[in-house]
Amino acid sequence: MTGTLLRPATTAAASIPLERRPRKTSPRIGSHAFLMLLLIGFLAPVAWAIVSSFKQPNDIIRDPLGFDVTTFTLDNFTAMFQDVPIAHGFLNTAIVLVVKGGITLFFAPLAAFGFAKYDFVGKNLIFGTVLVTLMLPTIVLIIPLLLEMKTLGWVNTYQALILPGAIDAFAIFWMRQVISAVPDELLDAARVDGCSEFGIFWRVIVPVIRPGLAGLAVLTIMNIYNDFVWPVIVASSEQMATLQVVLSTLAQNITGNRIGADYATVTGELLAASSIALIPLLVLFIVLQRHFINGILAGSVKG
Repeated sequence: MTGTLLRPATTAAASIPLERRPRKTSPRIGSHAFLMLLLIGFLAPVAWAIVSSFKQPNDIIRDPLGFDVTTFTLDNFTAMFQDVPIAHGFLNTAIVLVVKGGITLFFAPLAAFGFAKYDFVGKNLIFGTVLVTLMLPTIVLIIPLLLEMKTLGWVNTYQALILPGAIDAFAIFWMRQVISAVPDELLDAARVDGCSEFGIFWRVIVPVIRPGLAGLAVLTIMNIYNDFVWPVIVASSEQMATLQVVLSTLAQNITGNRIGADYATVTGELLAASSIALIPLLVLFIVLQRHFINGILAGSVKG
């Protein structure tokens, strides 16, 4: 009897066309709206800085939110290139980025390979010591590192900018998490084929961990490019100044090189320099966005 009563109701519900059935409001609409508000909030200052760098210096101060394309000029960029060695700052940053980034992306995965796939005496103790260094604030290490660089005669040299922190504890931890997910059967098969241990790392591990390695590359580039505290201490000369050091001393350099430079002029040139410094990171993230997201997901694998 019960089955007889339920059958017509079920049949009637099934006969209703899909387009006439009530649709549930997707919760993603609220999430998307919230994310759009966050996006606008984060991008608004960047957009304002870029637009203002093309405005007349006095217009930046008089009408900060004004927007008139007809008054746009390149005077801020021209004056900035004349007053500040920003090109030399880019060159120093590029040298440090290529060499230091290369060291990090080669030796960090190699060390992580040892921690992830080999058993040796004191393995957990050594890895724990590496993790402990993540808890040390940078300011604690500055004085000992500076004294070491002075003893070695490396102050105001590329060695001081590149070698300290080149093999980062976070990079080792990140790569260990990624490499731990690689099946041991792949390594055993390579050994059966006569591959050496370094050959296993280079021919088996590296191709498999490319997404995680790409994510680490993006983070490493951003950290080196934005690093300020260590370069400003160990490379105090103008000849060795990186881009962030040049930007930090831009106002002093402008007022020192141009007598009578007013606040509006200094602000316009600061915005011009900041806009140029922003371009490499924007291009990097746009080009490697997919790899960065995949690398973040690969690095979240539990080892």
